[in-house]
Amino acid sequence: MQKLKLLYEGKAKKVYETPDADLLIQEFKDDATAFDATKRGTIAGKGVINNKISAKIFELLDTKGVATHFVKLLSDRDMLIKKVKIVPIEVTIRNIVAGGMSKLLDIEEGRRLKTPVLEYHYKEDKLHDPLINDYHIRALELATDAELEEICSSSFTINEILRRFFEEKNLILVDFKLEFGRYRGRILLADEISPDTCRLWDKATNEKLDKDRFRRDLGNVEGAYQEVYRRVVG
Repeated sequence: MQKLKLLYEGKAKKVYETPDADLLIQEFKDDATAFDATKRGTIAGKGVINNKISAKIFELLDTKGVATHFVKLLSDRDMLIKKVKIVPIEVTIRNIVAGGMSKLLDIEEGRRLKTPVLEYHYKEDKLHDPLINDYHIRALELATDAELEEICSSSFTINEILRRFFEEKNLILVDFKLEFGRYRGRILLADEISPDTCRLWDKATNEKLDKDRFRRDLGNVEGAYQEVYRRVVG
């Protein structure tokens, strides 16, 4: 499938038109950013790793009945995806306190939550993706009631599938971010699922094996991504 016009370039990916108006090519970059892109760098091989991990997880979710935008892998860095219209909401599912929840509520990282927590964030970089609730979403018409119900239900389903999947790989799924899009009247999981968008800790040691190593200058960032790739993709 041929890349045509560049439609969008974000912090971690580029999206191109294809000869098929219904399909796009998503290219994964090695660029790394944190803290609303105030910190920038490069993680060698990240694009290849995130592309292949995302493909593996999208394929897994498909077998479990979760509809995604993924069509197929095209190359080390490229995947073919359905052309969705992104819903301007980011969903975060938290199983263990870390990151933003730790700061917001002044709770020490590592506390296991009695039940998973779902957060909605308004997808707007210039506002730093502020935390919102379902009342904001309805009032601002960011999603319909039916769409929001589907997003919420799918998010918890995805959490259960991925939590078990990563546990089999000796990884703890601490929390993760999801994005959804509209496609032919349906809501599909979009974007990516990778060490960029998930907090993953080693099950035995709690070692961080995700983007926090870049955010917090913990070192061995490439090694952490490679280790997740080895466990997930093989």
